Amino acid sequence: MSEIWFRTGEATVLAAEGQYTDAMPEVLIGSTRGPVGQAFAGMLGQVQGHTRMFVVRDLNQLVRPATMMTTKVTIHTAEYAELLGGVVQAATGDAIVDCVIEGVLPKDGLDDLCMIITIWLDERCAKDENLDRKDLYRTNYEATKLAIARAIRGEPTIDELIANRKTVKHYSLEGLIEY
Repeated sequence: MSEIWFRTGEATVLAAEGQYTDAMPEVLIGSTRGPVGQAFAGMLGQVQGHTRMFVVRDLNQLVRPATMMTTKVTIHTAEYAELLGGVVQAATGDAIVDCVIEGVLPKDGLDDLCMIITIWLDERCAKDENLDRKDLYRTNYEATKLAIARAIRGEPTIDELIANRKTVKHYSLEGLIEY
């Protein structure tokens, strides 16, 4: 594979019935020597309410390629931060390592790459007494793997987007716009 300079990907995996565990990561992958590397290094500082952290699978288990994650939702509670830095971070880390194992991410040159992943974690998860942590893991694991694969493969292609322009629309436009 040629050098990965700047690749983007996203995915959505929906929660089980009655859960708020939808996962919608957005991924930026690139060379540590390029714009992704610069953005990655710039994320080492903190922004109030949007904690930035290295993705680890567990204590002392920093993933490769080095990956920084942050949330798309402002963190207001310790319970939310616990889910983000616990189940969600673990699922994200496992997905990254599995992408290397499965050849989606190249093992050779891995230390020349870095990733930034923005994480969607619904605020209701932290308040839900019936939160299914297994489903939270599942959605984030599956969505992260899919977002990384899409970034590497350049999906959707512009041809796919053009072909489905009048058949696919954002869910929030249902009943508002007819094609």
